[in-house]
Amino acid sequence: MGNSQAPEVSLGNTSAVRSVASKATVLQTVSFDSLGLDAQLLKAVHRLGYTSPTEVQAKCVPAILEGRDVIGSARTGSGKTAAFLLPIIQRLTKNRGRGTRVLVLSPTRELAVQTETMLKDLAGATGIRGKAVYGGVGMFLQQKALRQGVDMVMATPGRLLDHIRRGHVDFRDLQVLVLDEADRMLDMGFLPDVRQIISGLPKKRQTLLFSATIPREVEVLAREIMHDPLRVTAGVQDRPPDAIRHTVYPVRDYLKTGLLVELLRRGGIKSALVFTRTKWRADRLAQELFRAGYRVGLIHGGRTQSQREAALAGFRAGREPVLVATDVAARGLDIYGISHVVNFDVPPSGTDYIHRVGRTARVDAAGDAITLVAPHEEDDLRTVGRELGYTFLGESVPGFDYDAPPPPGRLQGPRDRSQQGWQGRSQSQAPRRESPRREGPRREGPRREEAGMPHRPRGRGGFRRKQRGAEARLRQRGRGGPGRFRGR
Repeated sequence: MGNSQAPEVSLGNTSAVRSVASKATVLQTVSFDSLGLDAQLLKAVHRLGYTSPTEVQAKCVPAILEGRDVIGSARTGSGKTAAFLLPIIQRLTKNRGRGTRVLVLSPTRELAVQTETMLKDLAGATGIRGKAVYGGVGMFLQQKALRQGVDMVMATPGRLLDHIRRGHVDFRDLQVLVLDEADRMLDMGFLPDVRQIISGLPKKRQTLLFSATIPREVEVLAREIMHDPLRVTAGVQDRPPDAIRHTVYPVRDYLKTGLLVELLRRGGIKSALVFTRTKWRADRLAQELFRAGYRVGLIHGGRTQSQREAALAGFRAGREPVLVATDVAARGLDIYGISHVVNFDVPPSGTDYIHRVGRTARVDAAGDAITLVAPHEEDDLRTVGRELGYTFLGESVPGFDYDAPPPPGRLQGPRDRSQQGWQGRSQSQAPRRESPRREGPRREGPRREEAGMPHRPRGRGGFRRKQRGAEARLRQRGRGGPGRFRGR
């Protein structure tokens, strides 16, 4: 197999990060019965298998039931969606009305669909209806539901603005506004759209804001749109869940796919969510894993909505144990049972690392986070470590050939493209590509003028053919003849 030693990289001191669960995220001393929920909702909660509320649920549900504005800050996988859905459903069932009364703004289509699915699970017997509104699909069914006045609308800002400009939606009866994953909406540039949407909503309403992290921009927005909000903080927001075990494998960029295949081949990875930085690298990685014999799902911003939904459905059902994605899947997706999150490319910041690895170890489960780091990504990994207070230790996979040469035509890393050219060589070393040269003697023949033919300027053959065709049609109609269009 060759040399099985990992390439030497400096990733800090010799203390590795191997966190274990230090405390449970579920509050065992509090039950859903003590939160003030109706018997119908409690029945739905127990039917779904939930026994005790998480910390953010125990703190937020009573405050939302009282009608207060709430800023909920909790780590990923802590049950923030149920923390606002449960009291909202109870409010809607007690005060029946017409029109759309709740608006939930989400940064991604997947999160909007996930919120709609959870609403159906919790409010199935109450008659409360909701509709997810997002781009990438036709507008007709969304327009029909909005005109009929569904109770709740879960929408992405861009598509919702399209419906508002067309007059498809009426928010005069709106009672509750929810900003879900608010920091992600700001990161994706949705702040102007969010402000425009909020400007058309009733001033008298309850506003709820939930996110894993609350940066300064979110604080400023909260002061503008909320009235005396209650700040709820559950757990430590700037660190991943304690039940995640972190492992780092230093490896050259062109060997990353081979190392990932080796890890999958050795077993122990029941389901893996693999993150890349770009759509192009996600496409290529999915193709290479498929050629290696693995069933792979693919999700990124360039895929259609039906393709994204099919990939998520296959991953949830276990038909495709590997899902390759960009950071579009790093926020809000709640897929139970993900055993491993793989950072195929190192995330640029600690916040991105938190949201990526937070897809595993949901609620009280355990999980693994694997990061493949190339030499040019060492600085990014150090940045992540500083922001999280971690010091990573590089490990190696016994038996893997770290000295394998790059395949023909494959560069050693994405940052080498500007300095390297054909098959990884420098541009000065790459062979010049010469145009094919015709062999044998040139074709001999008389020039057009010598043969008595009129001169035809080069590059105007198409115009001449059209001219001759027009003259022929005119002759058939008895109007004009040869040369009618000459000189034009």
